[in-house]
Amino acid sequence: MRLVMPVNEQSSDIPLADALRAANDLVAAKLIQEWALGGALAAIYYVEPFTTYGADIFFIPVGKGLTAGIPAIYAHLQSQGWQVEREHLMVSEFPVQFLAAGGLTEEAVREAERIEFEGVPARVFRAEHIVAIAASVGRPKDKARIEQLLQQASLDKTKLENILQRHNLKLPTL
Repeated sequence: MRLVMPVNEQSSDIPLADALRAANDLVAAKLIQEWALGGALAAIYYVEPFTTYGADIFFIPVGKGLTAGIPAIYAHLQSQGWQVEREHLMVSEFPVQFLAAGGLTEEAVREAERIEFEGVPARVFRAEHIVAIAASVGRPKDKARIEQLLQQASLDKTKLENILQRHNLKLPTL
């Protein structure tokens, strides 16, 4: 995985391997079922690097409900020295957000690509799911991400169309 880029102006060295290792530990501790890296860092796996604020780790909760697993995740990681800052857990001043997956993001977690990053087994959303999720959110930065992925990533157009159709989504006009 090629994630060597400045994340913010203060840091050019992100502790992503620590965040990925922590997600694997949450599975081993049976606090979550599965997880995958989503958001901007997942997109960077497929396209030219760009600046981003932190990592989004989507997980499938062990229990049900929108906040299922979050209190246990926070307690577990805080016991390992992670700090809480608003909705993020901080590892070495790097923000990581754990987000319960559902619908499209749950599908993205289940179908995530298996990779290895600095010796840590990890999972990253497939480019087709990143495009579909960006289409579902629809912010200007999501439209830009769609355009970048369509231009630079090796997308399976049939898979993308199937995902969009299954989730009743359309790509924005670019």
